[in-house]
Amino acid sequence: MSDFDDIDAGTVEGELAEIRGALFNDTITMLGPAEPICLRETATVAEAIERMLARRQAGVLVVDAEGRLIGIFTERDVLMRVAGRGRDARQTRLAEVMTRDPEALGVNDRVAYAVHSMSVAGYRTVPLVDADRKPIGVATVNDVIRWLAGLFPEAVLNLPPGDVLKRPHQMDAG
Repeated sequence: MSDFDDIDAGTVEGELAEIRGALFNDTITMLGPAEPICLRETATVAEAIERMLARRQAGVLVVDAEGRLIGIFTERDVLMRVAGRGRDARQTRLAEVMTRDPEALGVNDRVAYAVHSMSVAGYRTVPLVDADRKPIGVATVNDVIRWLAGLFPEAVLNLPPGDVLKRPHQMDAG
């Protein structure tokens, strides 16, 4: 007999319905998106990395002279487009290595859209813009995970410390 044998199927269905409802009803505002780092496309990769490290963010949003989103540069780009290709971060401009015209969402869009962008399109950082396409935030995979953990805090917060996730058959589901 496992720890899960005594779980009521109706309770589980109710909890799943609650999670499903939150996914389609909660807006991205609920994720607590961070204020974006915005740089012009003439900035160097070294400048972008310095700002990313200082703010502990995974990317920068690249804006035009009017402050509208025109690109994104992330830690993945540092690896794949700069270091992985032997480019000098002090000499390489963001315009050369950024992803142009990235998909963006608004803070009033549903969390489901952010999850879709992350799971289907593979984005780890989603720019958030206003009606004029000016950056107002960034949503990350970590934001979604924190939001998910908040949907069932007792189950997440009451996990015993240690290596329990590698041994799920020993986890207390109560």
